[in-house]
Amino acid sequence: MKSFFNAEDIGDLGKALKEALEVKANPFGYQHLGKNRTIMIVFFNSSLRTRLSTQKAALNLGMSPIVLNIGQDSWKLETELGVVMDSDKSEHLREAIPVIGSYCDIIGVRSFAGLTDREFDYNETILKQFIEYSGKPVISLESATVHPCQAFADLITIEEHRKSARPKVVMTWAPHPKALPQAVPNSFAQWMCAADVDFVIAQPEGYELDPKFTKGAKIEYDQMKALEGADFVYAKNWSCPGVTDPSKYGQILSKDMGWTVDARHMAVTNDAYFMHCLPVRRNMIVSDEVIDSPRSLVIPEAANRVVSAQVVIKRMLEEL
Repeated sequence: MKSFFNAEDIGDLGKALKEALEVKANPFGYQHLGKNRTIMIVFFNSSLRTRLSTQKAALNLGMSPIVLNIGQDSWKLETELGVVMDSDKSEHLREAIPVIGSYCDIIGVRSFAGLTDREFDYNETILKQFIEYSGKPVISLESATVHPCQAFADLITIEEHRKSARPKVVMTWAPHPKALPQAVPNSFAQWMCAADVDFVIAQPEGYELDPKFTKGAKIEYDQMKALEGADFVYAKNWSCPGVTDPSKYGQILSKDMGWTVDARHMAVTNDAYFMHCLPVRRNMIVSDEVIDSPRSLVIPEAANRVVSAQVVIKRMLEEL
């Protein structure tokens, strides 16, 4: 595996889930793979779970992790080609990336969408440069359009808690005070569409995700109808993806608090588990009573971020 962006990169999901459970049961059993190996974890944006889980996964595998915070631990980096570098950015990715690559064996990169230029974001301009110029395997630790380690951890969590062969999984949009990217919902949709689940996306008009991530999903604009009989409820906000109207890309089209997941919403489900990637805005995305209930999986879900990252890094090490 030379790069990890999408569900297809992990291959057969059944095999990946089996491997994940094996890794979880024996987290230190593969340390020989990472001996004398280094992973560079590059952050253009803030992080808690991604930072800690990736470091922990690498340590479990016997690797040495190096964390680089761009603009804090390094020069500010220019990301676009063809520009005159007369601003506050002192170094270009074109030089920085091969230097980073020379110091490590695997690179993980976190770089959010700017939400102003859809073409720049959806072309994954920054991550593609790491793949082209580093010469090393590259993991998306949340990029402009995808967050595969999160989606893999979500799938592991569902696998561990499913009560039926084909559970109903609903991802519902929820309000948020700030414009958020589509990376998490894009990846969750992509991975659920690839898995053996009954997957439904509930959203207001105008929030349609890019079809390349949602092919096979049922789209519902009535939230309560979508939640009926759900076994898992995944709440997440995202800004307008701009699929039908690029001029609205990154905009907040609604702050309807009626979409906040509360006891009323959960009452129509099949005693569903609640999921969210964290961090979460309490009483905007989800009410206190739901996220603090025994049916909330947000902490086990976050813990599985170590497992998903470890499986990905393990597979990359096995091919070095």
